[in-house]
Amino acid sequence: MKGHAGKKNQHTIRYAVVGLGHIAQVAVLPAFAHAARNSQLTALVSDDPVKREKLARQYGIKQTYSYAQYDECLAGGYIDAVYIALPNHLHCDYSVRAARAGIHVLCEKPMAVTEREREEMIEAADRHGIKLMIAYRLHFEEANMKAVQLVQSGKLGEPRLFNSVFTLQVENKNNIRLQKEMGGGTLYDIGIYCINAARYLFQEEPIEVSAFSARGSDRRFKEVDEMTGVTMRFPHDRLATFICSFGASDVSAYDVVGTKGHLRVDPAYEYAGELKHVLTVNGNSKTRKFSARDQFAPELMYFSNCILEGRSPEPSGKEGLTDVRIIRALYRSAESGRPVSLQVSKKGRRPTLSQEIKRPPVKKPHLVHA
Repeated sequence: MKGHAGKKNQHTIRYAVVGLGHIAQVAVLPAFAHAARNSQLTALVSDDPVKREKLARQYGIKQTYSYAQYDECLAGGYIDAVYIALPNHLHCDYSVRAARAGIHVLCEKPMAVTEREREEMIEAADRHGIKLMIAYRLHFEEANMKAVQLVQSGKLGEPRLFNSVFTLQVENKNNIRLQKEMGGGTLYDIGIYCINAARYLFQEEPIEVSAFSARGSDRRFKEVDEMTGVTMRFPHDRLATFICSFGASDVSAYDVVGTKGHLRVDPAYEYAGELKHVLTVNGNSKTRKFSARDQFAPELMYFSNCILEGRSPEPSGKEGLTDVRIIRALYRSAESGRPVSLQVSKKGRRPTLSQEIKRPPVKKPHLVHA
């Protein structure tokens, strides 16, 4: 085992959470209580001393570091893996530095902002023999993986189209989602869920994409798109469409329509509440609700098992690479007003219901400067 795993018979992977923003505080840090079987939170990395002090006390953590001390954290012998929860533009640098230190990397999506960065991350992981996984939490969640099973079972007939809407209001003009330099923009932040869902439901990669972006006169969106509409053409003449927006009321849903039936998942992408299926076949509809669960502990447990057992994770860096490549093509299409053809390597492994891990929901913790 690479890194500082310690004893040969180690059964627990020790993590540093790097970046203590909103998602780290409401979801990642609390998830370790539900992943204690093989995952332990042992270090925190942030440039906010108040966050470091209060969160360390809240979670009983002795090892805390500033970003300037990150390399010290990697070399200190207290961790085996990092969970990168930083702004998008920092994912590559902090992942590559961890890989060079022999530390395994679980990185939030999007994997990176540019194609060069994502390739650098994969190359560093391969060169230094560490595991790299991208944090696609829905690959371990029942409602979405059950949707894959339903579509692939033939119950809907031949799947013909996917359509999704994922929208929310980003009120704070200083939110990193609205800052281009930090990897902001609707496709990187929420559109990636729609892209990934279409790919795992169709079990194919898009061959051509088109996009249209809108910004309007709202000063919040002077650097990034407020809304982007997308069409993706898949093999077998299947089409996927979606709209994502930072300036509309909350919607998180998708539909898959086949020649015999229709599945609606609404909500589909949320991590804190229940999700729901409405399956309609031959005019008869059935509703199934999936109770709220911790969607982050399963990621940790699965990744820790991959490290301990020497298995390659799914979703891997190549999964993150594909989504970023599609996002870059979509923004090129939006800028040029023309479709963009894609040649994306077919994926060998895709998420299935066998990866689902059930953990109870977390209680919302006290937040510090988030």
